[in-house]
Amino acid sequence: MPEEPEAPETPAEAELQVRKLDARSLRGLAHPLRMRMLAALRHDGPATASRLAEQFGESSGATSYHLRQLAAHGFVEDAPGHGKGRERWWKATHDGTQFDETLIYATDPETRSAAEAFLHEIMTIHAQEMNAWLGNAHTWPQEWRAASDLSDFTLRLSPAQSHELVNRMHELVNSYRNLPAADDAETVRIHTHAFPRHSGE
Repeated sequence: MPEEPEAPETPAEAELQVRKLDARSLRGLAHPLRMRMLAALRHDGPATASRLAEQFGESSGATSYHLRQLAAHGFVEDAPGHGKGRERWWKATHDGTQFDETLIYATDPETRSAAEAFLHEIMTIHAQEMNAWLGNAHTWPQEWRAASDLSDFTLRLSPAQSHELVNRMHELVNSYRNLPAADDAETVRIHTHAFPRHSGE
């Protein structure tokens, strides 16, 4: 989340297109359906408003509106060469989004509210993904069940040490991005949460 100090880029990170949120773009993105649609375009590739409407149980009018809003803020763009006829296909313009935690403390109430809504939706998505895995783990081969992880750790760190740890975890994850695809490869979601707490909380 923090932008300063920035960790040195690894080769994998250097190839990623990451959008750093500012107050304006955050306000354009901080909507549950927009965030989920953008994630779907990043994970699954280009789609039409109709396809996204079917995926999320919304009307195509609603998904079309939110796609135009995402486009106005530079998160999506036309994806030529897909479909046929008058279908309009959309694609994500970046691989990921970087959140600046200072937006939570913005003096502008609208920006601060958007930051809180953005983070709340991220945590909701993480919880839903974990619940979906726990509910369906029995349908996966034993190799995948053994390769999954649900762990937590408690450390005593300074802010600088915590920042260093987060950067090193990100570097490690990003180093796996461009590995040759194995025959048994699947999409794997990695969640990282790091935050301080007072004793007794």
